[in-house]
Amino acid sequence: MRRVDLGEIEYGKAAEAMRGWVDERIAGQEPDRLFLLSHPPVITYGPRTDLSDLPADTAAIPTVQVDRGGFATYHGPGQLVGYLVINVRERGPVDIVRWLENGLIEGLRDLGFDLIRRDTPKGASSLVGVWTADHRKVAAIGMRIRHGVTSHGFAVNVDPDLAVFHQFTACGLHDVTTTSLAELARERGLAVPAEAAVRDAIARALGAD
Repeated sequence: MRRVDLGEIEYGKAAEAMRGWVDERIAGQEPDRLFLLSHPPVITYGPRTDLSDLPADTAAIPTVQVDRGGFATYHGPGQLVGYLVINVRERGPVDIVRWLENGLIEGLRDLGFDLIRRDTPKGASSLVGVWTADHRKVAAIGMRIRHGVTSHGFAVNVDPDLAVFHQFTACGLHDVTTTSLAELARERGLAVPAEAAVRDAIARALGAD
């Protein structure tokens, strides 16, 4: 898988580019790719999102409906976003979401963070993502598959403004606390990891170079 490092990109422009990336992969013009980037503040939400989960005041942070799975999530400065454009048919029968969860956990473990994935109880809201042992959420995952090729991906909270997560219901999960690598590092008296180090660790764990 090829790693592509990008800077901060406005969400709408990134979504338009991602459609092109997917078309290129479907046509076999490009290999599997992992795009690493960030966005200015925005809340995106899937079509099954209850609109009551969105902020009451949308003037400060724009909201955008998107074509991925999952519910509402925040993107903004201090967060690492990864878009995966990979052909799952060529990978064979693999649970791509679990593979991504485990890859993120492995990469962040290399930086000193002991994190877990969680199974979703029958009938409950999805617990897909990466969590601390005491069930604080560190990374969100939301993907789409079209013609055997994935789009969208994950968002890892490196050091964002966590107050934003009090303004809406993230991932359709009520009474869930969102945390960041920076907050976890400070709790342990450790240095906050640089975004570049997080990019390198995750890309390495996912096999992207």
